[in-house]
Amino acid sequence: MTAALPMLELRGLSKSFELHHQHDARLKVLDSIDLSLHAGECVVLAGPSGAGKSTLLRVIYANYRISRGAVCVRHDGGWLDLAEATPHQVLDVRRRTLGYVSQFLRVIPRVPALDIVAEPLIEAGTATTEALQHAGALLHRLNVPERLWRLPPGTFSGGEQQRVNIARGLIVPRPLLLLDEPTASLDAANRAVVAELLEEARNAGSAVLGIFHDEDMRQRVATRLFPMRPLETS
Repeated sequence: MTAALPMLELRGLSKSFELHHQHDARLKVLDSIDLSLHAGECVVLAGPSGAGKSTLLRVIYANYRISRGAVCVRHDGGWLDLAEATPHQVLDVRRRTLGYVSQFLRVIPRVPALDIVAEPLIEAGTATTEALQHAGALLHRLNVPERLWRLPPGTFSGGEQQRVNIARGLIVPRPLLLLDEPTASLDAANRAVVAELLEEARNAGSAVLGIFHDEDMRQRVATRLFPMRPLETS
């Protein structure tokens, strides 16, 4: 059997925040983290609140600059260290390789939900009509009523907004997916749908790194856990 291709390598990753309003004190959140993630895996970050799980995902997505170490992503057939990448390279990685689904839907007001979901697929080069059809199918699968598709999601319930968010995040197949509590506001039936979508993504070769506080969801999707703990403060 051929070994699964490594998609993400974290090497000695550390992250501290400077607290300028507290006499420039430094808050260390991540310290010397090493993690390898392979195609077809779903690694779930496990640990209590304050362990730095969401910070780790934001560091990998290059929302935060790391203090030390390397964040190497397989991109265009080679390795790219996002800690050293240019802004243009980061944007290209996000467009073609690295997907991110958070707990919250952040979109332009007054844009219909169907267009919000279809947008990443259109940007990837799919014809608008085909992208809208695919977006509708994904929204239908996630139990978003068709009567809502042409409405902006600002007035939707929290669960409906999150299902739109998940559909938008998963509509373009990407080799690497980061998930920050995407099912926190979903009921059991819709969590099951998300678990199916993630299994399909893994079977297609995606590597998944996520946070799921719901124990049942962790058991459904995780191929292994990566334990984390809060750092001791001096």
